[in-house]
Amino acid sequence: MWRYLAGAAAMALLGGGGFVLWQSLDARPPLTPPPPPAPAAEQRAIAEAPVATEKSREEKRFARYDKDKDGKVAREEFLAARRKAYARLDANGDGRLSFEEWSIKTTDRFAKADSDRSATLTPEEFATTRVARKTKRPSPCVADGDD
Repeated sequence: MWRYLAGAAAMALLGGGGFVLWQSLDARPPLTPPPPPAPAAEQRAIAEAPVATEKSREEKRFARYDKDKDGKVAREEFLAARRKAYARLDANGDGRLSFEEWSIKTTDRFAKADSDRSATLTPEEFATTRVARKTKRPSPCVADGDD
């Protein structure tokens, strides 16, 4: 029985000692010195609040659709862009879109790539139909020493 009491007392002492050690480590100041203060010009730039854009992106999009500027987007205004795209595809202007009219860009791309006019594309010819993707330019990095 005494062994259990002695074990419990030892556990309490170890736990208490660990708690005291943990608290003393937590209360120490950080080892790294604080950064030097910023130059006066940078402090002024930091103090100035950023200026918000006049209109948000959604407000600008709404303004593009609202052609008569009445503060509302009517059904005709909303569908105007679709009508223009449809009219560009409807080559003969009959109000109906045939498969040939719908696929004209793809048909033209195939004809341009088929250099030997065999109605089939070789791997080299097919490679010319690849869509060129625009990659985003990485923003320029300014190193701390570069001014």
